Amino acid sequence: MLKIGCHLSSSKGYLAMGKEAVKIGANTFQFFTRNPRGGKAKPLDVQDMAAYQDFAREHGLFPILAHAPYTLNACAADDGLRTFARETMADDLARLEHIPGSMYNFHPGSHVKQGAEIGIDLIAEHLNAILTPELHTTVLLETMAGKGSEVGRSFEELRAILDRVELSDKMGICLDTCHVSDGGYDIVGNLGGVLDEFDQIIGLSKLKAIHLNDSMNPLGSHKDRHQKLGEGTLGMDALERIINHPMLRELPFYLETPNDLEGYAREIALMKAAYKES
Repeated sequence: MLKIGCHLSSSKGYLAMGKEAVKIGANTFQFFTRNPRGGKAKPLDVQDMAAYQDFAREHGLFPILAHAPYTLNACAADDGLRTFARETMADDLARLEHIPGSMYNFHPGSHVKQGAEIGIDLIAEHLNAILTPELHTTVLLETMAGKGSEVGRSFEELRAILDRVELSDKMGICLDTCHVSDGGYDIVGNLGGVLDEFDQIIGLSKLKAIHLNDSMNPLGSHKDRHQKLGEGTLGMDALERIINHPMLRELPFYLETPNDLEGYAREIALMKAAYKES
């Protein structure tokens, strides 16, 4: 069965997100832990989280993917911004302990003219300060398109971060189809080769989730502009190959396309119809 969902608003709580997901045909979903541009998270509602877990067990809504705010920059040049990133992630992970088995995705960060090597060291330092052996959430580094001074633009940079994290068993990768294409990996013409490269450098056992997006820009553009499925430079044929690829088909897929709920429902139904049951 295809595990697929989309990005939902967390403003009304976990149970509301779960019901919304089921309504549009999803069997998982992603959400921001707080305002994507920063700010404090809503007060913790343990009762809502417990009610969600009951609902999720009934409807098979595991695993869900929490997304860190975009303002979280673990390798910022400014000490204050790195402190904000550390405190924000620590708070997010503490909250997610109320829903064990969840995943937490974040953009590695931008080194802001410090250089990729310093950025990689700072991201690893950030993770080593937060991760604990007791953690029940898998923390995911997202593959990036490579715009500006982003870290994580290549499989090698992501591997370098993982190599420096002491509790690397708590870590995984979220592969964004728009980002990797914009980053120069030809998943349209050479999906198998890209996955083999990922396996050789990082290891497919670390691949835990897929952001399923089309792209507004051509291969290697380093732009990061998502498009609706089948309406961009990846195209529906390539997206169908991705969800059915034997190395990927068992992973959860999360849509981040420019859509409203009705649009997400259409895309979820479209990909379910394209999924070949084994």
